[in-house]
Amino acid sequence: MKLPITDQFLWDIVRFLDHTEDTFSHMLHPPRSWGQFYISVDDPVYRKYHKMLKSERFKKLVYHLKRNNYIKSKNLQGKKAIIITKRGISKVIKASFKTIDKKKRKDGKWIMIIFDLPKNYEKSRILLRSILENLGYKMFQHSVWITPFDVVENTEDLLQHYSLDSYVKIFLIEAIE
Repeated sequence: MKLPITDQFLWDIVRFLDHTEDTFSHMLHPPRSWGQFYISVDDPVYRKYHKMLKSERFKKLVYHLKRNNYIKSKNLQGKKAIIITKRGISKVIKASFKTIDKKKRKDGKWIMIIFDLPKNYEKSRILLRSILENLGYKMFQHSVWITPFDVVENTEDLLQHYSLDSYVKIFLIEAIE
């Protein structure tokens, strides 16, 4: 699945900063300071997008990301830099789930997730539902989601990252009637 340019840009920045193709584990265990996620205008990712999109389109991309609070622009050590915000990292995590190769379970079983989040977790509930959709889950009822895909590990990582595992139960279902 092709990612939107905004998601791809953020993803490339995080991958560059992590110096590895597997940024997912780094995002689940982020550094203490989100300010550590920054990229200079001299870095390859910045130059790649600046060249690829031409100057005007690149400025619009950066403006859009700033306006939506995915990045901030700062002067660090006398150079202009882009800092990825916590909201930007969340967007990258959601985008990373879209790129997962979803394969049906070989045993034909389905995964069912049931959650019951307190009322003051409304934003977490919305985020959880959005990411479950991206993982291939379908809503069975409002707090009951099912999928035939083998995404248990991704689901568990997500729940641990957002500290939602105490509100969620995961079941392996043999058949749905």
